[in-house]
Amino acid sequence: MLQTAAEVWVKRLMKLMVLSLVAIGFAAGCNEKAKQQPAVAKPQPARAASSVVVPDSVKGKWKAVQIAVADKNANQQKLYTINIGSALRLPNSNLTIKVENFLPHFGMEGTTLTSQSNELKNPAAQFSIREGDSEIFKGWLFSLYPTTHAFQHPQFGFTLVDYIPAN
Repeated sequence: MLQTAAEVWVKRLMKLMVLSLVAIGFAAGCNEKAKQQPAVAKPQPARAASSVVVPDSVKGKWKAVQIAVADKNANQQKLYTINIGSALRLPNSNLTIKVENFLPHFGMEGTTLTSQSNELKNPAAQFSIREGDSEIFKGWLFSLYPTTHAFQHPQFGFTLVDYIPAN
């Protein structure tokens, strides 16, 4: 029994289609198996808590900082002087800004945040912001690098602009 060229071609095409369907089914089965297996979370290294150390050469040498608060809705900016360790309720809002620490020459030594000297080489203020009873931010403002770790608020922007020495 002789087969014509067309019949041979049809048989080869059929075999190719069957093999393709088997391969597709196998691939789909592998994907389903992968989907069914629970994802194992990769362990994240523990982040060491940082501590702030204000050196004796800096303690008591600075009284307050000035922070510019930009109201994005009103397109206005106002300066506020806040004593170190004190808080200010932002007028016409439910935000409270507290200046925790001031480091005139901010630097890091391992997990310790400190001041390298009392010179204004990299001034930074640690502050917290509360909205009502909830703390919504605790971090640093850098006068030389105002966008570094900048706090994003829908209405207000904050910038460290000046520092007031004690005496």
